[in-house]
Amino acid sequence: MVLRELRIRNLRVVEDLSLDLGGGWSAFVGPNGAGKSSILEAAYLLSHGRSFRSGVRDSLSRLGSSGFSVFGRLALADEAERRLGLARNEGRLEARVDGEATGIAGLVASCAVVCFEPGSHELINGVAEERRRFLDWGVFHVEHTFLSNWRRYQRALRQRNTVLREGARAGALEPWEIEMAESGSRISEMRQAYMDRLGSVLGDILGGFLGELGPLTLSVQHGWKEGLSLAEALAEGRGRDLERGFTARGPHRADWSIGFERAPRREHLSRGQEKLCALALVFAQARLYAEHCGEAPVLCLDDLASELDQDHQARVIRLAQESDAQVLVTGTELPAGLAEAGQALQVFHVEQGRIRR
Repeated sequence: MVLRELRIRNLRVVEDLSLDLGGGWSAFVGPNGAGKSSILEAAYLLSHGRSFRSGVRDSLSRLGSSGFSVFGRLALADEAERRLGLARNEGRLEARVDGEATGIAGLVASCAVVCFEPGSHELINGVAEERRRFLDWGVFHVEHTFLSNWRRYQRALRQRNTVLREGARAGALEPWEIEMAESGSRISEMRQAYMDRLGSVLGDILGGFLGELGPLTLSVQHGWKEGLSLAEALAEGRGRDLERGFTARGPHRADWSIGFERAPRREHLSRGQEKLCALALVFAQARLYAEHCGEAPVLCLDDLASELDQDHQARVIRLAQESDAQVLVTGTELPAGLAEAGQALQVFHVEQGRIRR
């Protein structure tokens, strides 16, 4: 898929920007704080409904404005075209696909953008919520029943938590636990199947970055005690959950971790190694998406030169070339080797939220 056009209004430092993009590589260069990352952020918003920067929902709008909007025109492999829009006005988020109002899920289903950026190392050492989001975005695009099961599970979870807060008898929990066990077990099965596929792709990619660490393992913690079914775990935890007033076990508490033969725990990795792991995860997810959907997602590489040395930059450029993806890359200067890499390249200068070719 190719993002042919991108229009941004009142997103961070960008007041009003209209951008025509080609299907190859687009590099955005300029000083720090110029608005380069906001261009990638706008593309990411159309695919995820949220920023790739954590905890910034209320700071996306340009200072002094009441909201922001992003519009994209997307060309697909079958020559179809989609028009995508996301806007926040007075605190409300509205998504549209081809002019029709849709939920965030409808927007996410219509567009795929993956991104490596300075905060990506949090996939390795950050909070579990970030890893669940990464995992569930991938599962959503390859398992058609994931969303319906997730909605069933969340609805039952909210009801069970309400009963817990009201201090009702344990019998009132059983109907919601049945619903949670059915949908939650299916969610965990889909997550595990996706991670198994991701691991095989990831091992191939990481061999070129961290081969010295030996074979890797991806481990999924499903959110409850190993050896129990979800139904058994929920029943076993009723007493403690009633004391706490919320459900402490289930897929909503899941996590996953990466380890290597010579670095079995994430604490054994340096910051540089964490970044390379995160980078490989982004490329592995992009490859799985392409295999399943028949076209590569848009690939965003934010501030590549400051995150990686020249040798690793060259490897990333080769990986991106092999993916046949449209690539959007930013930096204070053009990443080393990019101009000589041989692909179609257009370069834009960005300063104070304005852009010129």
